[in-house]
Amino acid sequence: MPVKIRLARRGRKKIPFYHIVVADSRAPRDGRYIEQLGKYYPKTNPATIELDFNRALYWLQTGAQPSETCRSILSVKGVLYKNHLLNGVKKGALTSELVETKFQAWFDEKEKKHQIMLDETKDKSEKLKKQRLEIESKVREEKAAAIASKLAKAETSEPNESAETTEAAEPAENTEEPK
Repeated sequence: MPVKIRLARRGRKKIPFYHIVVADSRAPRDGRYIEQLGKYYPKTNPATIELDFNRALYWLQTGAQPSETCRSILSVKGVLYKNHLLNGVKKGALTSELVETKFQAWFDEKEKKHQIMLDETKDKSEKLKKQRLEIESKVREEKAAAIASKLAKAETSEPNESAETTEAAEPAENTEEPK
């Protein structure tokens, strides 16, 4: 029975999220699976991945083949790298202590880069938000100034217009013939 690590789609229309599962390769995409390893939310920025690291590593070591997307997810989380290092221990090229130190150094570097990326995206979004607010406030001020000028014109021309309308209304009343 060939075993694969793949995604099972969940969620609504146009709002997907995926379960990372271990399944028989002959089972349908969203059908029966052996074990759920985690979740993948592609719509968030950056994509959110929840993964049971140890179980994913176990399934890789027992021969489960990941799909392309799952391979990239496992690579991002470091499962493939840890599996590679542990295969070096099996061959006698590395020791388990060396594997742990190499993996921890790699993981710390990866976390720093990820945190920097999160901070940059947060700064960009805050900067864009401030720019939008400034533009909106300028437009609001321009509209308020336009309304104020119209009101001022209306107030200054209102007494003249009311006198003209009363004068124009009086001759019209006199010209009508009673029935």
